[in-house]
Formats: sequence, C-alpha cells, structure tokens
Amino acid sequence: MWENFLAGTTALFGDPVSIAIFIFGVVGGMLFGAIPGVSMLTLAAILLPFSAGLEPAQGVMLFAVIYCTGTYGGAITAILFNIPGAPENAPTAFDGYPMTKKGMAGKAVGAAVLCSAVGGTASALLMMAATEPLAHWAISNIGPPEIFALVFFGLAVASSVGGNTIWKGWMSVLLGLMIATIGQDPVGGINRYNFGLTDLAAGIAFVPAILGFFAVSEIFIQAEKKAFGKYNAPKLSVDFPTFTELWAHKIAVVRSIIVGFFCGILPGIGATLAAFMGYGEAVRWSKEKEKFGTGKLEGVISSETANNAATGAAMIPLLALGLPGGALTAIMVAVFQFHDMEPGPLVFYNSPELIWVVFAAMFYANVSILFIGLIETKTILQLLRIPFHYLAPMILMLASIGAYIGRGLVLDVVVMFGAGVLGFLLRRSGYSIAGIVLGIILGKIGEQNFAQGMQMVHYDLLTYISRPICFILIAAGTITLATSIYRALSPNQGVQKQR
Repeated sequence: MWENFLAGTTALFGDPVSIAIFIFGVVGGMLFGAIPGVSMLTLAAILLPFSAGLEPAQGVMLFAVIYCTGTYGGAITAILFNIPGAPENAPTAFDGYPMTKKGMAGKAVGAAVLCSAVGGTASALLMMAATEPLAHWAISNIGPPEIFALVFFGLAVASSVGGNTIWKGWMSVLLGLMIATIGQDPVGGINRYNFGLTDLAAGIAFVPAILGFFAVSEIFIQAEKKAFGKYNAPKLSVDFPTFTELWAHKIAVVRSIIVGFFCGILPGIGATLAAFMGYGEAVRWSKEKEKFGTGKLEGVISSETANNAATGAAMIPLLALGLPGGALTAIMVAVFQFHDMEPGPLVFYNSPELIWVVFAAMFYANVSILFIGLIETKTILQLLRIPFHYLAPMILMLASIGAYIGRGLVLDVVVMFGAGVLGFLLRRSGYSIAGIVLGIILGKIGEQNFAQGMQMVHYDLLTYISRPICFILIAAGTITLATSIYRALSPNQGVQKQR
C-alpha cells in the first residue's frame, strides 16, 4: 500500500499542472463550502464541463479534493452565523453557534478545523487500506431495509433531545417528516400535498429549508432582541481549544470516525447522515445530555469528525464497485465517462495510477485543512466585529441568493422565509429546529428505502425485520424510544434546557 501511496504522491506533486489543480480544489472547496446555500456541489457543477479537458487522474482528483475541503468549509458559517454551508454541517450549528454567542467562537472553529482534518485523514487512510473488501461487504450485506433501519435509529436518537421536553422533540421530528412528504410519492410518482404548485412536485429543497430554519429564524430572533433592547453582540474570541480540552474528547473523535466511515460506505447516504449520527451518538453516550445544544464543544467535535470521516468512505463504493455514495461522487461518475471510463473494479487493474493519485490527493487535502484552516481562522473571526444592522441584511441577501441559485425558483426563496417565520415561532415555543431539519433530510431517504425494501421481500414485514443488521438497528431504535418514554413519564423528569 505504501509503495502505491508514494507513487501517487510523486505523480501528484511531480506535475505543475496537477499541483495547480490540487491547490485550486483545496481553496475552492473551502470557499464554496463556506458560502451559505451554494456549497461544493455548485462548484462541482460549474467545473464539470471543463473536466473533459483534463487528464483522467487530474479530473477525478479535482472533485475528490473539493469533496474533502468543501465538507469542512460549511462549518465556518454554521458556527459563526448559524448558517450551515451544507446539510452535513447542520449538526455543527447546534452547539457551534451557541458557543459563538458565549464568546467561544475561536474554540468552536479551532475544534472544527482540527477534527475535520483528523476525521478526513483517518478516513483517507482507511479508504486506502480497505476499499475493495469493505465495498464488497457493504454491497452484499447492506440494502434498502438496512438503510431504512439506520434512518429509523438516527431519528429515534434525534427525537429524544433538542426540545424543551421529550414530547416536543418528537413533535419536531414528526413535523420534519411531514414536510418531507411534500412532492411526488417515491414509488408511484403521485403528487402529494403540493397545493397545486408544479414547482413543489420535487418536494421542499433541503437548502432553502435549512437556510430558513437556521439563518432566517436566527435573524428574526436577534432582531426581536434588538428591538426590545436585549441584544448582545457575539464576543470576539480567537482563542483556540487547548490540547487538554481536545484530548478530553478523544473517545468522541474515535466514535465519530467509526460512525462516519460506516455511513460513508453506504451508497446514497454520505456525509449528511454521518454528521447527524455522529452528533446523535455523542448525545446518547453523554452523561450531560441536557448541555447539548447550549454550546457544548463535544457536539462540534462529533459532527465535524463524522462528516469528514465519511468523505473517504464515500469513495469506496464508487471506485470499487462503480456505485456513487452521494451527490458529489455521482458527479465523479460523469468525469469518468467523459474519458470513456467506468468506475469499478477494473479501474484498479486498468488505471492503478489514477486510483493512487486520487487517494494521495484526498490524504493531503485533509492535511491541508489543518494548516490552511488555522491560518484563515483568525481572519474569518473578524466578521463578528460587523454590527448587527449591517450583518443581518448581508446574511439575508446571501441566504436568498443561496436559496434561489439551486433550482432557479422564486418559490425556494418564499420557502426559505416561510421556514424562517415557522422556525422563529417554534423556537420561541421550545421545539427543536434540529429535529425538524433532520426529519426533512432523512424523511425522503427513509421513505424511499422502506418502499424499495418492502418490494424486495414481497411486502412481508416479518422477513423485512428478520434481516440481522436491520433487526439490530430497529431494536436499538425501539429501545431508545422506550427509554425516552420512561424518562418522560418518570416523576423526577427534569425539564431539558432549550436549545
């Protein structure tokens, strides 16, 4: 393995053009990842036609680097302004933004930089060592029933935390699931709850919903505070977390690497579920569950480690079996096709140099996150000096552009502001915005895979849940729900702190 890695490193940095492409991918991924509503997918879509003029290894390498650094870039705005750069950065905002309000933005961003680099680097190393065997195992053992069970388990964990009460946490997730039903039925293609609007046939887009529930609702809340003289500007802090603070969360880092890597292997799941699962597991194993959502460093660490750990893993089904693990890896399929190639096992035999150039680039891209991220952090934190009455219109303008640019629909901007108003009212009432967003993101994935799984077993529910991995995950989710009910009905149940 190491001989191949060194050969890939030599090929990557031995060519000035490849070096330039690598640097462009690192900077571009971070930049677009940090722009609300735009994300790394926008950059990938823009660059896709131009990749036909590159060498095959250079083209695939460019998108792999963008994937790594773009996943980290979205954490910056999530922490500073409660605006996730991408869905996989949404859990980062749960504790990252409260830390900013407490004057600990430097600690949150510093932890995001370090843990993104650690999670991504570990994932790259595991990817190099285990691509082919792990991909074959995942494909032979993980199907729609298992993916649905994984979604169910994630929702069960998320529903138990986040609201003022457990019941409000459940209602929040349920509301998100209801929003996810808007649009076409994934089985029959029948329009549902689109209110006669053809633009809603594809459902509620993730980006406008996330921007509305997080960014717009936060602007409304802060504007209300400013109107009543209760607004306190975030305190500027450039203090990075100490080694002792980070070392205290070593178990959370290892756990999130495992969770993120496992989620990344599953075709179609990727970094979004990895981030929510990493965060959810941190809450589940913590002795201080009530502190999550109030500015707990472990929340940022778990989320950013998990979503970056999924990047290398998402390449495994693509390169070993030709199955994209997410949206950006699906774009990479087109890059292969531009050069009359198909990703899959034959690539290892026909173009081994391409594989190892990509592996090396992803490793060094994750390492670069640490150095470039730490350098840019203190500059980025200066944005907190901008007064609210200037910053709020800027955020709303960027959010509106981000909501519109995805599909070019004015409706998405309307959805964003509607979600902002709804989020504002629900946050004042003690409901969980995190639960709503999770329900929206995972609802479609869960429904589609449940339907496909039932078709696989000819609608025999007993056969469905008897699959070993499926049974374990559903049982774990059921136990989690039962435990939360017990806590809710317990006489000494305390009221959870509002996020």
